[in-house]
Parts: sequence; structure tokens; C-alpha cells
Amino acid sequence: MGKYELQIIESAILVLVLIIASKIFQRVIDKAAVRFNYHKSRVKMVKKVINFLFSAVLVVILFLIWGIAPSQLIGYVASLLTVVGIAFLAQWSVLSNITSTLIIFFNHQVNIGDTIAILDKDYNIEGKVSDIGIFFI
Repeated sequence: MGKYELQIIESAILVLVLIIASKIFQRVIDKAAVRFNYHKSRVKMVKKVINFLFSAVLVVILFLIWGIAPSQLIGYVASLLTVVGIAFLAQWSVLSNITSTLIIFFNHQVNIGDTIAILDKDYNIEGKVSDIGIFFI
């Protein structure tokens, strides 16, 4: 075998496995959308987030296959997360809203048109759900 043949084969297998896993997750999301009657735009957003996560995993594993030392990869990821963390410090609600969108999609059945109430010790807020996106309801 040549110098890079093993890495090419491993990379091809990894890409194939992640494509298959992504398709399986797409079907699970579609089934959840049909079961709970979710809006198409909501399903589209969740699919984008899942695809991003699969892409990130693909890149990290490809780096490891091609010989990037784990210590170098950890240093790079730590630096990247530090920059992203500082950037999101002022926009913490963005990250929490993306996370809550995924949680609401899979664990709580809230549909467009439903009435929800936010119970606060000082003020109770009630409203009708008009849209569910990654950043807000």
C-alpha cells in the first residue's frame, strides 16, 4: 500500500458512514415532524443544526485520520471555543435559543397556533405561538 492509501480508504468509509447516519437522522426527524404535526420551516431548521453537527464530527475525525495529533487538535478546538465563547458572551440568548429549539422539537409538543403561558413571580405572560425558529418562539 502507498503512503496515503489507508487514510483515503478510512476517509471514504467515514464519509459513507456519516452520510448514512445523517440520512437515518433525517428520517427520524421527518417521522417526528409527521407525528407531532410540526411546521416545515421548523423541521428545516432542526435538520440544518443536525447536519452542522455531523459535519463538525466529520472534520474532527478526518483530522485525526490524517495525522493531526490529538494535542494539536485539542489546542485548536480550545482556541476556537474560546473565541466563540467570547463572541457568544454578549449573545448568550442565541446559543440557549438554538439548544431550546432542539429540546422543544424532540421533547415538547408545541405547535404553531397553541397558546402558552410564562409564569413569573411578578408578571404572567400569555401568548399565541405564531412561529418557531432557531432563535425565538
